[in-house]
Amino acid sequence: MNILPESLPFLPFRVRRRSGKRQWRGIVAALAMLALPAAAPAGEPLRVAALGDSLTQGYGLPADQGLVPQLQDWLRKAGHDVIVINAGVSGDTTAGGLSRLDWTLADKPDAMIVALGGNDLLRGIDPATSRANLDAILTRLKAEGVPAMLVGLPAPGNYGPEFQQEFGTMFPDLARKHGAALYPDLLAPITRRHAAGQGYRDLVQDDGLHPSAAGVAAIVAALGPAVDGWLNDITPAGD
Repeated sequence: MNILPESLPFLPFRVRRRSGKRQWRGIVAALAMLALPAAAPAGEPLRVAALGDSLTQGYGLPADQGLVPQLQDWLRKAGHDVIVINAGVSGDTTAGGLSRLDWTLADKPDAMIVALGGNDLLRGIDPATSRANLDAILTRLKAEGVPAMLVGLPAPGNYGPEFQQEFGTMFPDLARKHGAALYPDLLAPITRRHAAGQGYRDLVQDDGLHPSAAGVAAIVAALGPAVDGWLNDITPAGD
């Protein structure tokens, strides 16, 4: 009895009836080809949007020396196939970041770093307003399934203890509420040197506010490992 049907539905051709070894050699070869695993498609790079202000944008720095390109370079050297999208706008507040969220999400990021609040601080905006804006941003990201890292910074003591307390606690509070990763103080590598009296002028630009390229490098050296660990649990949406 012939156990093979006239055509095998899982073979890409019709099997002719042959006699002897030639028939079986052809069938075995065809089955062996089908058993080979298909080549895996190349993985898509992870797309991480950085939503922020002038510190994110790279104010006053060459295009390749800002926070985004330096962080991207650090992450790639750490082994991540990643594209960091610069969604920083100089002068932006938390309200501005919220108003730009649709535009930033249009780039289809797999994750987002939210680094806003510095300009709210400089303008003395009520921390309750800043909190509400950041809350809305994180709520939207959670609804869209976009993992978030919230980057904070403390208010200086000259703002008064009440303002300092309200501003400083909103970052950990919101990160905990939304299950976001938290990086508590973006400028810590610079402010620590200043507080220790070790000299920090090489880490800031002439305006005394924005980091120099060396200042950004110090920030990224501290921020990079935190982002590295966070990204290890995130996969591109296309994978």
